[in-house]
Amino acid sequence: MRQIVLDTETTGLEPSQGHRIIEIGCVELMNRRLTGNNLHIYINPEREIDAGALEVHGITNEFLADKPVFAEIAKTFLDFVEGAELIIHNAPFDIGFLDHELQDLNRGFNSMASYCTILDTLAMARKKHPGQKNSLDALCKRYFVDNSQRELHGALLDAEILADVYLIMTGGQSSFSLGHDSGSEGVGAGKIRRLAKDRKPLKVIQASKDEVQAHLARLESIKKESGQKLWPGDD
Repeated sequence: MRQIVLDTETTGLEPSQGHRIIEIGCVELMNRRLTGNNLHIYINPEREIDAGALEVHGITNEFLADKPVFAEIAKTFLDFVEGAELIIHNAPFDIGFLDHELQDLNRGFNSMASYCTILDTLAMARKKHPGQKNSLDALCKRYFVDNSQRELHGALLDAEILADVYLIMTGGQSSFSLGHDSGSEGVGAGKIRRLAKDRKPLKVIQASKDEVQAHLARLESIKKESGQKLWPGDD
């Protein structure tokens, strides 16, 4: 399965007000493994960047002056993502901007949903952790993903961090606590480290028939000695 973790940076918050995309970062996953085949593009928005947006990402109009406009990179971008599942944190924001850019070109491009399926990790996190903070920074803290380089937002960096968060969030539990601790999110110790691109898949060791039978016999013995059910529904 091919997945693309995607993030964008923009000149402001509303494409309906003429704001544009200035950076696209894409990180490729194949069968849930980082491939290193990423796409990173800076774009000249042909307009000024809002002061508030500049504080978030630090990308200036001067830096973007010699970069290609969206029309020049649209096909390259679509060729890279077509057919993949897009993984995006707060997908309506990024997809809204991308759809607006494609529509403005007036070249017969369709909406992003016609090229890719879309998974919103913010919606996923809210369902998995209701009532808790689910920003990318909060998820990094919860899943012990290193985001120390994230002094400013950047599309490729944020996509790389989100890829780590997504793989952990969908690959197992982040806490061994049976309750919720509002003062601390997650349980862990030791040095925080990023997931390696070339890490080997986890080895799954199946129990043998003899081990299964020994396990069942032990459970039956505990049940008889205690005279109680081991769990609800046990007869």
